[in-house]
Amino acid sequence: METNLPNCLQCDSDLTYTDGVMYICPICAHEWTDADMSAAEEALLIRDANGNVLEDGDTVTVIKDLKLSATQTIKQGTKVKGIRLVPDSADGHDIDAKVDGVGRVGLKSEFVKK
Repeated sequence: METNLPNCLQCDSDLTYTDGVMYICPICAHEWTDADMSAAEEALLIRDANGNVLEDGDTVTVIKDLKLSATQTIKQGTKVKGIRLVPDSADGHDIDAKVDGVGRVGLKSEFVKK
């Protein structure tokens, strides 16, 4: 029997069940409501410097010079096409992209605009 219940917000288990308006995870005992789920989904969104929601494949523009090394800089106004979002990056760079003349780099969404 297939159910349309959401996975657990804490451990991602698909064994959740409902008790009234609460969702409950039997694996980690986490309990949540639809309101909690909306807040968690909102937190996963990646936004640019102006607050616009970014998506995979978007084209963005760098809003300030980004120094990569002593000799390499991505200049303000550089267009970056076909970005890939990486929301759980350990280094804080939530955009993976290929920049012409530079190569593959990680960017922070706070330094780009849609």
